[in-house]
Amino acid sequence: MTRVNKVRGMNDLIPEQIGNWQVVENQIKKIFHSYGYNEIRFPLIEKTELFSRGVGQSTDIVNKEMYTFEDKGGESMSLRPEGTAGCVRAALDNDLIRVDSPRLWYMGPMFRYERPQKGRSRQFHQASAEFFGIKDPFADAELLFLSKKIWEVLGISDQVELEINSLGDHQTRSSYKEALTNYFRDYQKDLDKDSLRQLDENPLRILDSKNPEIRTLLDDAPKITQFLDPESVDHHSILLELLNSNGLTYRENPQLVRGLDYYNKTVFEWKSSSLGAQDTICGGGRYDSLVEELGGKPCPAIGFSIGLERLVLISEKIDENINSSKVISFIALGEEAISKSVLIAEQLRNELVNVQIVLNFENTSASSQLKKAIKLKSDYALIVGEEELKDNTIALKALNEKEEQKSFKINELIDQLKK
Repeated sequence: MTRVNKVRGMNDLIPEQIGNWQVVENQIKKIFHSYGYNEIRFPLIEKTELFSRGVGQSTDIVNKEMYTFEDKGGESMSLRPEGTAGCVRAALDNDLIRVDSPRLWYMGPMFRYERPQKGRSRQFHQASAEFFGIKDPFADAELLFLSKKIWEVLGISDQVELEINSLGDHQTRSSYKEALTNYFRDYQKDLDKDSLRQLDENPLRILDSKNPEIRTLLDDAPKITQFLDPESVDHHSILLELLNSNGLTYRENPQLVRGLDYYNKTVFEWKSSSLGAQDTICGGGRYDSLVEELGGKPCPAIGFSIGLERLVLISEKIDENINSSKVISFIALGEEAISKSVLIAEQLRNELVNVQIVLNFENTSASSQLKKAIKLKSDYALIVGEEELKDNTIALKALNEKEEQKSFKINELIDQLKK
């Protein structure tokens, strides 16, 4: 029979790849927790209307990239292309915003129909933080400090750079769109097909163009800073003062607008030169009107999302000390030895913390089992063979250090491993 292959752009994560993912995810979770953020989980599927209203009807995400289908009841549904709209919907449905100013985080898959390439898949994963109810720039600063802390813990601070901008209020965006449209009308013959379409639908998206000819045109295009309202200017100024006081370096980028309609005031992206064209590993900003747009009472908010695929790509040489879990493999020679190893392994699991204990039940040769232990990147091998069964001992062999193999009684072994 013909084999069924994976869907294009949707990738498997096999055991030898998952280690870095788990380290990255666990460190992010710890940092979210340390800043007072609480986990929320919401469905992968939402009503399509949630994204067309929240993300924006004119965005590429809604226009071209969503996986949308009609359910058996005739209602239009979509796999979530991003998490913020779903998080806001869940917070409103569960009355989280009215009673508090919640800090929420979530992690999981998103779906967009895009051309797959390095760092961009059709099913991709994000870790996100959302902070509701605070309009002051202190919330913006805390979120940027939080993201900075993630890069520090993962040891990649030297590989990322923060870009930041202000989009002002609704009137700022409206005036700026008009100015951009008027500017590019004079250069229509120089615009590519995508930019011509965006000129009519959402001229801000032209600022994201990777086309070198369009990038040249942008040098003389109007800058959004020319249209900022006084409140947004003050907000941005205070935020930059806080970043400077913390020693957080950044680059102001007046062409940074992000691709979603709900942003206002602060927008930012953390970029890495290690990733090529898909260089943004984290992006976010303020969305002070989205809660009201989705049926709630006015509520300021800010958040960000980290692209986990991209983060893992630049964290491949992650400090192994971050994941301090030790791996212990049993080498059991014969059925009697395997039977005894099962019981010993349980004793070890009861006594030791943060260890992974792997038993091999295949009853193969010692060299074969040792090769498998090395492939698993085991720190130690515990050997139970004929001699060990006779003496009621277990042999301990360090696989990453030049130490002699020694034999121990079970209680002695536990004490030795605890060291």
